[in-house]
Amino acid sequence: MAERGDTGLGRAVVRLTRIGEQSGRRGGVHQIAGLGHARLVLLDTVLQTFPNNLQRSATPNLRLMLDCADERQWELWLALGMFYGVTTNPLLLESAKVSCQVETLRELAKRALDYGIQEIQLQAWGGSVDRYVSIGHRLAEIDPRVVVKVPATKVGTAAAVQLIRAGVRVTMTGIYAVPQVLIAAAIGAEYAAPYLGRIHVSGRNGCEDVGLMQRSLNGVNSNLRLLVASIRRAEDISVLAAQGLNTFTVSVAIAEQLFDVPATLKATEAFEAAAQRPSLPSYGN
Repeated sequence: MAERGDTGLGRAVVRLTRIGEQSGRRGGVHQIAGLGHARLVLLDTVLQTFPNNLQRSATPNLRLMLDCADERQWELWLALGMFYGVTTNPLLLESAKVSCQVETLRELAKRALDYGIQEIQLQAWGGSVDRYVSIGHRLAEIDPRVVVKVPATKVGTAAAVQLIRAGVRVTMTGIYAVPQVLIAAAIGAEYAAPYLGRIHVSGRNGCEDVGLMQRSLNGVNSNLRLLVASIRRAEDISVLAAQGLNTFTVSVAIAEQLFDVPATLKATEAFEAAAQRPSLPSYGN
């Protein structure tokens, strides 16, 4: 669903309201929204209080995430400004040689957020309701921009309910079946993460299944976002976007595919070559 507010200012106020709700400053944000012409000056002051992410973007409807825990890749990709956030999980942490410990993730999250992204998703672990809840709370305490990922199992769902009731932002992850997104919607999760590529590998049509997930959510008027993960082909993003999906997390390999368009690269080379050739004489008036 699209964000409220028809202007950049309106969308910024919505974003500020959400941050105010997370930090106990909601009343101040509503006051800003109601001050007419003067709100421009006051809003500018507030935006200076929240550097990078709010100054640059007002919660776009399309959200592209980078599915990566490797800081060397962050340096290359997050600087482009196209990524709304970063998603991680214990497997990605292991691949990046990052220990799955709360204190380590605290420092990792701070470094990621320094790039100006609007959120980072960190996955809870432990295998029991109590452990998921305990770890989830500790991860959420790192920063209001942390979203806690919890597996979409019976145990994970029970833990997610407790976390959501306590105000923790939650992604239900490991989604393979259409009804699972309705469970995530029912408990008030912010995101559900279907594994597109792995659904394909299982023998089903992943794009059809994920499209049906979105239509199911539309049918019950849910604002749950499907965070499409395990994307194996860049073109699948466009296929799903045409079906109304707007949130995708991509690996570095898929991010590379988005820019690997030979015709564009060839045209750019031609532009650059033309710019370097001697110019014809110009005739002014």
